[in-house]
Amino acid sequence: MNDASQSQHCTARLAKPVRRLRWWIGGLLFASTVVNYVDRQMLNAIAPFLQEEYSWTKTDFATVVIASRIGYTGMQFAAGRLLDWLGTRGGLLLAAAWYSAVAMLTSFASGLWSFRIFRFLLGCGRSANWPGAAKAVGEWFPDRERGWVVSLLNSGYAPGAAIALFPVVWLHQQFGTWRPAFLITGMLGCLWLFLWWRWYYSPSVHPRLAPDELARIQQGQSQPAVVGRPTWADWVTVLRKPQTWGIVLCRMLLEPYRSLVSDWLALYIASRGFRLEDTLVALSVPFLAADVGNFFGGGVSSWLVRRGWPAVQARRGTFFLCAPGMLALLAVPWLNSLAALVACFGVAMFGCAACATIYLVLPTDLYPNQAVASVSGLCGTGSGLSTIASTYAIGRVVDLTHSFTLVFIGAAAAPVIGFLLTAFLVRRPTVVTSGTTPE
Repeated sequence: MNDASQSQHCTARLAKPVRRLRWWIGGLLFASTVVNYVDRQMLNAIAPFLQEEYSWTKTDFATVVIASRIGYTGMQFAAGRLLDWLGTRGGLLLAAAWYSAVAMLTSFASGLWSFRIFRFLLGCGRSANWPGAAKAVGEWFPDRERGWVVSLLNSGYAPGAAIALFPVVWLHQQFGTWRPAFLITGMLGCLWLFLWWRWYYSPSVHPRLAPDELARIQQGQSQPAVVGRPTWADWVTVLRKPQTWGIVLCRMLLEPYRSLVSDWLALYIASRGFRLEDTLVALSVPFLAADVGNFFGGGVSSWLVRRGWPAVQARRGTFFLCAPGMLALLAVPWLNSLAALVACFGVAMFGCAACATIYLVLPTDLYPNQAVASVSGLCGTGSGLSTIASTYAIGRVVDLTHSFTLVFIGAAAAPVIGFLLTAFLVRRPTVVTSGTTPE
């Protein structure tokens, strides 16, 4: 639903304003990310039970993960373009209704192919989350706050992982099945859908947004608001920018790295002889470290913007600081202590999450809001393709070598290449405009 349509459904400024409404909107976006990560991590959580019940190989499990990635990747660019055309509110309403229904239907899965189909459909619905979130951040937040709010959104990773892990293990112990867990995730999505429908409008037409907060938002944005729907000519211009390809290529490196931990951690720990039931707390540590990394990356870059750094330079500097932490995975194959393993995964996820936050916020710094969802969708398509390839490769390598050693060595290339791409491609904003207004 675009701004013109929204204005027909609400009379701006007549209702009592809500103080700091932009952060309530940020809370809704955070909740959306939590629900999406619950959907994503649910498969990781039940993987050991599915392997036992259906006698899946690592390659079988990889194909189920890939099915979700294919849906997610195939729809990312289309979802971004749809969001830029339809509007943030209507686009995310449609997406949430889709993935909530599919999540509940997954409780009826009965084998490898049914899991592949349901995960594919779920990935299609989930594809709109990050393009929509990036577009909403571009609409609702000034430059100096975007690092923080993207950190908040990306921090849904750890709660989503925890919410997925504990109910699955508990339900399996109590009832001998994983199936009700998918009904829970579907109901969470339906709850979020209602709240989004009730509360989200663009700032220019929101009935509960105070005039002074609207002015603060608009005056703090270096990319001007653009009225109207995007054209293909606008999109061709975006594709010609080297910054676009720097962002896309770095996202293609970061997402497979993060997926290596999120999708394979439980199986890797089990392969080292540790029982899943005894390691639930330890398995949560890397995801908590990722949350700290999210806020570190977003917080440091936002602090630098407040100190007068240009937004893009602040993001680049923070990336250069955090990327070396991703090299910690190199030590994992040679460690035997659970505590040492968890510590290395934690350091790696801290660095990866901080860098991912930088690259999730960069489109809002580099492009007008009219193009943000499309650029984010293109990034999602690229990262999805690389994740599909890496997921299958991981399954094959582990099945052939019975070891993750080569996988972790290969993952160490991601921060090195990302460092070079950031240094040489993502160097300046596409549009030079006035700076932000101090709060």
